[in-house]
Amino acid sequence: MAEDRLYTDPALARFYDLDNGWTDDSAFCLHLAAGCRSVLDLGCGTGELAIRIAAEHGAAVTAVDPACAMLDLARIKPGAERVHWVEGDARGLRLGERFGLIVMTGHAFQTLLSPLDRAACLLAIAAHLAPGGRFVFDSRNPERQEWKEWRPDASRRRFVDPLLGPVCAWNDVARDPASGIVTYETHYRVDADGRHSAATSRIAFPPLAEIERAIAAAGLRVERWLGDWTGAALGPHSPEFIPLGSLA
Repeated sequence: MAEDRLYTDPALARFYDLDNGWTDDSAFCLHLAAGCRSVLDLGCGTGELAIRIAAEHGAAVTAVDPACAMLDLARIKPGAERVHWVEGDARGLRLGERFGLIVMTGHAFQTLLSPLDRAACLLAIAAHLAPGGRFVFDSRNPERQEWKEWRPDASRRRFVDPLLGPVCAWNDVARDPASGIVTYETHYRVDADGRHSAATSRIAFPPLAEIERAIAAAGLRVERWLGDWTGAALGPHSPEFIPLGSLA
């Protein structure tokens, strides 16, 4: 998997929290973690969810991400000392311990571009899930074609960086119809000096049937399919595929 500057370049990673904020997936997983003694956060990014789970629920939290720039930001946040931070790739992860809850939010599952990548990640989830534990992740429904909204005119937005001031952000996108891989650009321009930074990312939109097969092949089972992070049941036009499951 190619390195993604959006997460590995400190100049870009600094904008992650400002551009994304606290989202519905994080809120759902924070609630789901109540009562869990141990939690594994795969693709933890800047660590906001991991830190809040540790602080609010007292769980032993391990947070894993392949991007050192994101982990550097996570480690300096208040409460970060409560979390065990690991630089690692979910596909080959073997920590030698099991967890009562494994979460993978922010559509991190979609950065796994091939069926083999996704199968390896699901095997890692199964290897780290405790008996009676649960896992959850998200993947966008390709039928919704959400990537069409990632054009510059539709995606332009603004936020304020505490050091750099106002920042304008936008995306651009292309999709390979043969593979279904979506390549999107993320652009940031600082108003004060016109500084412009950009990164190119690639994500997959696997169909539901493939995800179902891969989950079963990994020795996992889905207790409930959600269609979004409000907890609504999955339907044909739902924006998300969200399996909430356990060991088979």
